[in-house]
Amino acid sequence: MHARATALTAASVVLALVTTPIAAAPALAAPAPATTAAAAGPALSGRESPAADRARSGPDAEALRAAIARLPDADATAALVRVGGTGGTWHGSAGVHDLRGGRPADPDARFRAGSTTKVVTAAVVLRLAAQGRVDLDAPVQRYLPGLLTRDFQPIAVRQLLNHTSGIQSGDGFGDDFEEQYAHRFDTLTPRQVVASAVAKGPEFEPGRRQDYLNINYTILGLLVEKVTGHSYASEATRLVLRPAGMRDTCFPGTDPRIHGPHNHGYQAVRGADGTRRFVDVTDWNQADRWAAGDMISTTADLERLLRALFHGSIVPRPQLEEMFTVPVGIEGATYSAGLQRFEYGGRVYWIKSGARYGYSAVLGATRDLSRTLVYSVNSTDAKGESMNPVAERIALAALR
Repeated sequence: MHARATALTAASVVLALVTTPIAAAPALAAPAPATTAAAAGPALSGRESPAADRARSGPDAEALRAAIARLPDADATAALVRVGGTGGTWHGSAGVHDLRGGRPADPDARFRAGSTTKVVTAAVVLRLAAQGRVDLDAPVQRYLPGLLTRDFQPIAVRQLLNHTSGIQSGDGFGDDFEEQYAHRFDTLTPRQVVASAVAKGPEFEPGRRQDYLNINYTILGLLVEKVTGHSYASEATRLVLRPAGMRDTCFPGTDPRIHGPHNHGYQAVRGADGTRRFVDVTDWNQADRWAAGDMISTTADLERLLRALFHGSIVPRPQLEEMFTVPVGIEGATYSAGLQRFEYGGRVYWIKSGARYGYSAVLGATRDLSRTLVYSVNSTDAKGESMNPVAERIALAALR
């Protein structure tokens, strides 16, 4: 479970990596009303442009409000949504800040953004490629000599970016929630994760298959540090966050807390007697996820990232093509550099999902930005294998 994230497939017909429905539990607070109003209102959480109601191509405000209206429920305690593009924008939130107090969810909350971190990491590597400091066709062994054993064939940097490296997943603190929760304040370093992956040897010959794994982006983080001589976090901030205007995004490292405004995350746990309780998982050391999934962000910042990237303001156009190029000749391949190709309703979307316990996030857009979607759902089973009903409702409402 540590390094292989659930992949999004066309069969899911939605844009998320979230969760198994669970029965309602008495511990949940009464639903807080979904809100969509002027951003200036302190108790409200959204903004809706008049054009969104007038234009057929704009967001369906009524469907989006309905998608999050019943929160909190057994599937999620809060949701933050931003839908935009041609015809207008819609911003909304619902649910609660925490189950104990029950006050409305903070619409500007920070959250664990999970694997959407990979979009930033890919952008950093592509910017370094544009500067001539990284050759995407060169083997990673050139930049990180000694990291991989002789069992590994040369692996191009591009093959790390698009998950065709053949490197196996690294180990984490156990395979289930209980084991991982027990170690939530412990530190597993990226190099320890990589060492555990390398010890397993290659899974397949580079370029032969596509297997979405965190390990590829953990190694890319090491490459960034080796090439620049600076920490991954500082380079990601310099090359991506700051140019995109992502003022509320950070990489917490070993700090288990989410600083600033945030809504609590919960995991539903079944007891021996069959009852379910909700465990607060807000505080958690995510250092082992690092360049693959350590980021804390906001829906507004992820929307800024989408727009800046797709406009070519972060990565120059020649290298930007890597983010919209799926490797050819590999059956079932959908991943590019940092993103995933997803076709629905006659449109092609480029998306990235991410999940950590208590938090599930998605960012995605058509290439021309005629439709954009960013959401964070405080899912009660964010690492489950099935689609979270709240996330599904949001995605279907956003893409109609």
